[in-house]
Amino acid sequence: MERGKMAELESLETAAEHERILREIESTDTACIGPTLRSVYDGEEHGRFMEKLEARIRNHDREIEKMCNFHYQGFVDSITELLKVRGEAQKLKNQVTDTNRKLQNEGRELLLAMEELKQCRLQQRNISATVDKLTLCLPVLEMYSKLREQMKSKRHYPALKTLEHLEHTYLPQVSHYRFCKIMVDNIPKLREEIKEVSMSDLKDFLESIRKHSDKIGEAAMKQAQQQRNLDNIVSQHPRISGGKKSKKEVCASSDLEVKNTSPMSEQDSGILDVEDEDEDEEVPGAQDLVDFSPVYRCLHIYSVLGARETFENYYRKQRRKQARLVLQPPSNMHETLDGYRKYFNQIVGFFVVEDHILHTTQGLVNRAYIDELWEMALSKTIAALRTHSSYCSDPSLVLDLKNLIVLFADTLQGYGFPVNQLFDMLLEIQDQYSETLLKKWSGVFRNILDSDNYSPIPVTNEEVYKKIVGQFPFQDTELEKQPFPKKFPFSEFVPKVYNQIKEFIYACLKFSEDLHLSSTEVDDMIRKSTNLLLTRTLSNCLQNVIKRKNVGLTELVQIIINTTHLEKSCKFLEEFITNITNVLPETVHTTKLYGTTTFKGKVAQTACMSACKHLSTSLMQLLLEAEVRQLTLGALQQFNLDVEECEQFARSGPVPGFQGDTLQLAFIDLRQLLDLFIQWDWSTYLADYGQPTCKYLRVNPMTALVLLEKMRDTSRKNNVFAQFRKNERDKQKLIDTVAKQLRSLINSHHS
Repeated sequence: MERGKMAELESLETAAEHERILREIESTDTACIGPTLRSVYDGEEHGRFMEKLEARIRNHDREIEKMCNFHYQGFVDSITELLKVRGEAQKLKNQVTDTNRKLQNEGRELLLAMEELKQCRLQQRNISATVDKLTLCLPVLEMYSKLREQMKSKRHYPALKTLEHLEHTYLPQVSHYRFCKIMVDNIPKLREEIKEVSMSDLKDFLESIRKHSDKIGEAAMKQAQQQRNLDNIVSQHPRISGGKKSKKEVCASSDLEVKNTSPMSEQDSGILDVEDEDEDEEVPGAQDLVDFSPVYRCLHIYSVLGARETFENYYRKQRRKQARLVLQPPSNMHETLDGYRKYFNQIVGFFVVEDHILHTTQGLVNRAYIDELWEMALSKTIAALRTHSSYCSDPSLVLDLKNLIVLFADTLQGYGFPVNQLFDMLLEIQDQYSETLLKKWSGVFRNILDSDNYSPIPVTNEEVYKKIVGQFPFQDTELEKQPFPKKFPFSEFVPKVYNQIKEFIYACLKFSEDLHLSSTEVDDMIRKSTNLLLTRTLSNCLQNVIKRKNVGLTELVQIIINTTHLEKSCKFLEEFITNITNVLPETVHTTKLYGTTTFKGKVAQTACMSACKHLSTSLMQLLLEAEVRQLTLGALQQFNLDVEECEQFARSGPVPGFQGDTLQLAFIDLRQLLDLFIQWDWSTYLADYGQPTCKYLRVNPMTALVLLEKMRDTSRKNNVFAQFRKNERDKQKLIDTVAKQLRSLINSHHS
């Protein structure tokens, strides 16, 4: 019973499960029915399930049949309508096919047009894109082309600016293009090329200014000369050399001056007479002669490239090298003024360029650098001038050199360079100039003294008298009252020497011009130089004349007279110097002209000593000359009286300044010779001969023998009977004995 219940329950569960599967099959998508069917076949009741499935199919078939039976008439009607529609549809199909054919035929052209339009649209879009890209690329290409053009035309600084714009503004916008990458890669090369080319231009510039420094300096010195001339005209201040008019008047009225005896010509030597140019012609400046643009361009380029310091160091190094070359003087510079002028032109040109660079660039050169170069240049220039000027013996060249140095200093001073050391050095050259003047005037004085006749100047009329008085300051009331013809007490060399002394003063004055010296300093310099002229140059020339062997007593007396008048003219020379320097003689530091007094003491002493020596020599020659064959003791005694008169004159001190018996020494040879013969002191002479303390040290045995022979001849010829007198015989034997001893002495001395 229980088994029946359980089977019934299982049957009910199976039926319910089959029903569920059927519903699931009806409602499930066929793609997913597999798992459902698998559950049927997995069970053991699939036969029963098949029965249920077929029963369900039959139910559905009956429902379909019922539905079909219900709608059949409608279906038939629909089929009938459908058949009608079929015919119409066929017609429509035919029409559509025909229309489609026509449309296709018509649309083919449209399609072609549309295809063309499509291509045009594509091209238009491409062109538009290309235009846009080109709009971005063209400025780049234009800038690059501009860059190349600028570099080709050597406009390097604008090229560098263009390169900067190209790199930072234009290229970033088109950086993805290949040509842009090539440009970017070329930018460092272009920068280096610009740098190298600009440096090459700078080197060319440096070489150019090195070659043309003298032209630049010449122009600058001409400008300074013109400015100085203009300042002199405008200032209208009286110059120190205001007395030159009287100089020309004196020279014009002088007939006694020897032609071309003055070593200094009337015309001042020109400093800038390289070319014949009008004074009013405008001289170009450094900026007109030199194109400084390479320096500016290179400086800007290196500044932009961040290498300004490198550029500054290179520029300064090269210019220092050039400075050393410029400051090296040629070995023959001292031979001509042009040598000095070219040397100065190069130095001025160098510093004019540096000064222009200093004021037109910011920091390329600075004041410390310029001062360092100037200190070096100043020391080397002064050393060179000291060396080369020492070779110069021509005062005209020294004067021209001084004028050139002054212009050189004034030119550089105008550019702000200190030049005090140059003017100090000029004072050294002034001493050398004075020495060359003294040597020159020594020759002038020698010519004047050689050509003089050492006779008083005769005058035959008033015109000649006034002319000589106008040349030499001489006043004598007694001489003025005398009728013509009459004579001046001095010879022609007095006015000539006086005028040459004035010429010397003018020559000294020329050197002092433009040295920025005070009137007192100029006056002192002139007086010192004039004193040297009188005490050394003129004095030596006069002494040389006095010491000549052919100068007679008359000439010596005339020389003393001449020197006396020159001494008196000293006060007029003082006034002459005062007039041209405007320094009063009462000034504390004024140097007095002591020269004439000094040389008149020297010349008078020399003349007096020469006169005494001349007289002594003449008296000695009178005793010894061959024409005097006989000589007695009485004659010697009378001759001794004459000598004593000469010695008395020497002791009287005719010329002050001799010490002790200096003047008497002129007669010492005669005195010892006469004392030996008058005192007949042969034993002493022969015994002491050759000893430093010998009483008759100045008596030459040859002279004594000649004189003794003349006395022996006299004894033999005038005393015929002397041989019969014992005293005379003894004296004659003594003379023979002394003569024999003198010959022996002479022979032993010669051997």
